[in-house]
Amino acid sequence: MPFPSISNAMKQRLSILVVLVFCASLVTASAVTKAEGLPVTKSKAPGAQFAESLSTVTGVAISPLLGTSAYGVVQYFRTAPEKRQNLPWFAQPWFWGPALALVALCLVKDTAGTALPSALKKPLDVADTVENKISGLIAAGAFVPFIALMMHETDAPQSMLSAMGFAAADPGAWLYNIIMVPLLMITFGIVFLASNAINILILLSPFTTVDAALKVFRTTILGTVVATAWADNPWIGAIWAMIIIAFAWLIAGWSFRLSHFGLVYIWDFCTFRRTRFTPDPVENKLFLWRQINKVPARTYGKLKRDEKGNLVITYRPWLVLAPRTLVLPEGNYAVGRAVFWQSIQRVEAEDAEHMLLLPPRYGGHAEELVKIYNLSGIREAGLRAMWKWIKEAFSGQPQPAGS
Repeated sequence: MPFPSISNAMKQRLSILVVLVFCASLVTASAVTKAEGLPVTKSKAPGAQFAESLSTVTGVAISPLLGTSAYGVVQYFRTAPEKRQNLPWFAQPWFWGPALALVALCLVKDTAGTALPSALKKPLDVADTVENKISGLIAAGAFVPFIALMMHETDAPQSMLSAMGFAAADPGAWLYNIIMVPLLMITFGIVFLASNAINILILLSPFTTVDAALKVFRTTILGTVVATAWADNPWIGAIWAMIIIAFAWLIAGWSFRLSHFGLVYIWDFCTFRRTRFTPDPVENKLFLWRQINKVPARTYGKLKRDEKGNLVITYRPWLVLAPRTLVLPEGNYAVGRAVFWQSIQRVEAEDAEHMLLLPPRYGGHAEELVKIYNLSGIREAGLRAMWKWIKEAFSGQPQPAGS
């Protein structure tokens, strides 16, 4: 999951966390020998349980808290009362009761939020985004393994193999867990990335009407997954889930960069990082504002001057692959300073083109960046530029930067 890269030590901690979640999911799937009380699909179609499980994982990935709790409610009321105590955690009232209450509060926020100014609604959107990330992590490590286990207990893989003309041989629970649990976790992760990107777009959007439209879009997609999953033939839902998974796979890179971009901003804003941050005298982390030489926008990397004096970004695709370098086009560069963000611009005469976007931690450090990278100065941007233009128009005198 794309968390903000803050330091090498933090990267190591997050890597360990991801490994622990993965190992915990394998242990969960291996240790639970039988999901007692969980009713299985009543469909007689070949691989019906696999098809239903694929729809379930896709739906939960779109909205982890709502999906997990709603699935738990369905399983709870489909189970005979005397067997309900054997249901797993997500099907127990102590979980899905408070979870659905929290979902209801988010729904009220989204509904009433269209009448609120963005400045009042955005803190709630930040909390919603953080909750979505936490519930997604929990679902990936503790819910998906149960779904994989249910598939194994109902012999869904053997049914699928038989339907395709192969001999139905059980390779062993341990081998099944090693293959199917990571496969479903990867499926969950791909769809969750796309869904989380919608959360980030909502967070970054300054218009409450756009926020509402994005929420409606995500809810509609989730509704289609649920509706098709309840069809007489579960493979209808599975096919629709596969279409969603394929689309999420196609935009996975875009979703990952946007998610990481949003999380860096959330981290910097919520922790007031700029108050304890000092720019590095050699290289600093930032984002590409736009695509440059086929390197996509919002790529996260370190900016420095090379031995020839060129501005160079060193970045890692997906934050973990082999490092690559991008040399920025030659030109006159300056810091663009707006009310809520800062950028590094390429200036030609009176025109300026945003090239790099600085995280919030750089707020108040524009002068230092000018010295570190030998930039031409500071230019007002956004609302600051508009205010400067108004003051110059009324006073008839040029205004210094920062006025």
